[in-house]
Amino acid sequence: MKSTQLAMEILDRAQERFEDTFEQMTTEEANKMPAPLIKSVTWLMWHTARELDLQISALNGTEALWTSAGWTEKFALDLPDDTEDYRHSPEEAAKVVVTDRQLVLEYLSASIDFTKKYLEQLDESSLTDVIDTNWTPPVTRQARIVSAIDDAAMHSGQAVYTRRLVIGK
Repeated sequence: MKSTQLAMEILDRAQERFEDTFEQMTTEEANKMPAPLIKSVTWLMWHTARELDLQISALNGTEALWTSAGWTEKFALDLPDDTEDYRHSPEEAAKVVVTDRQLVLEYLSASIDFTKKYLEQLDESSLTDVIDTNWTPPVTRQARIVSAIDDAAMHSGQAVYTRRLVIGK
C-alpha cells in the first residue's frame, strides 16, 4: 500500500467520525461551544475543511476552494477570508455558526475530496521535497501532508468529545 493510500484512509475515518457526530446533534447543539476554550462541532468541521483546503491548495499551487468555489459567500461569516482560524479566540470561534447543516458537511466533503485527488496524483518521490524553509528543520511535502491529516483526525475526535459535553452522549 502506498503511503498516500494510507493517508486517504485516515481522512475517510475522520470524515465518518465528523458526520456521525454531526448527525447526532441538532444545528443549535452543533453550533454550541460548551466552554470558552472548547470549540463547537461546527467550528471543528469548518476549521478542518479550511485547513485541508488551504494546505493542499498551497501544495498544488491553486486557489483555495474557500474563494474559488464560493464557500466564503455561502458561509457569509463575520470573519475575514484570510482569518487564521487556528488562532481564533473564543469570540472569533463563536462566529462560526451555520443554519444550513448541509453547508458544513458539503465544504468538509469538498475539502476531503480535493485532498484525496491531490494524494492520488502525487508522485511519492516528491514527498521529501522541501516546501517551506521558514522552519527549522525545513518542512517537507510529507510533513505538511501529515500535519494536515493529523489535524483532521485530531479534530474529528475533539468533535466526539464536544458532542458528549453538549448532549451527554
